[in-house]
Amino acid sequence: MAPDSELVADRNLAMELVRATEAAAIRAFPLIGKGDKNAADGAAVDAMRAFLGTVDFEGLVVIGEGEKDNAPMLFNGEIVGTGHGPKVDIAVDPIDGTSLTAAGRMNAISVIAVSDRGTMLDASSVYRMQKFVTGEPGVGVCDMSMSIKDNLTEYARAAKKDVTELLVAVLDRDYNEDVIDEVRSAGAATRLLRDGDVAGGIQAARSESRIDMCIGKGGSPEGIVTACGVRALGGFMQGKLAPRDESEIAAGNKAGLKFDYVYQMDELVNSDNTFFVATGVTDGPLVSGVRKKGSLILAESIVIRGKTGTVRKIFAEYQAARWL
Repeated sequence: MAPDSELVADRNLAMELVRATEAAAIRAFPLIGKGDKNAADGAAVDAMRAFLGTVDFEGLVVIGEGEKDNAPMLFNGEIVGTGHGPKVDIAVDPIDGTSLTAAGRMNAISVIAVSDRGTMLDASSVYRMQKFVTGEPGVGVCDMSMSIKDNLTEYARAAKKDVTELLVAVLDRDYNEDVIDEVRSAGAATRLLRDGDVAGGIQAARSESRIDMCIGKGGSPEGIVTACGVRALGGFMQGKLAPRDESEIAAGNKAGLKFDYVYQMDELVNSDNTFFVATGVTDGPLVSGVRKKGSLILAESIVIRGKTGTVRKIFAEYQAARWL
């Protein structure tokens, strides 16, 4: 162990940001299962924005709620925080899984990811991204240029498993049907996600998770959020933009994005100083959802820091009378 003189306490920004994800999740709680995803998202956005304004940093929203004319808060390009302290890029999703929240389904989370200023890829002009995420066994082994079958075979060898033991998370969409078929044809099992592929990607990168991989098309903004967490966990990730039409190609070209190109981890987020914070809105294997117990509101969060490689689970109790 290092002597005390070498143990220098520094600031863990994520421990302050978790208050913003907790607030967003708690504000969305009364709207879980009520069928109005816009109301749930609006409540979460308001709460997250208010709490971010108290944090000593200057955060440039790279991945947010959309362009300024479509979103009154947390829009792409907005500056959040007090303006004092480190300058960073920030990606926010007050609710990843608004449809899940509205329906009362599992796996909705409130999430924030942060990296040093100028290190986060702005892929927001292209809606979808083909993603490939694994934990540490996939580093230097997996590659999107190979077939899914070959990737499963090589990953299984590195992880000292049989392919038939592998579990692959895939967003359950018609545009991922080929991916699902290839995974099953290779002998692996699938876990189909209704929404919320950020949680699926983080689970794939965690060593204790049952999920080995998270692959297939999902949201590009969510891909950048996921990359911050996966990098902090020492996992593997690649991404390839999947434009839906010519207008997205034009917008992507204008933004300097590359098509028919595999983005490596360092290109998705080029910093070892990343933070990933998520609070459960509804229950899921990554974190439990918000719940009310008597006079208390209970919230569970996961906080991941790239600089130190630490993962924390945080359990918070709030006085319900002050929130609901």
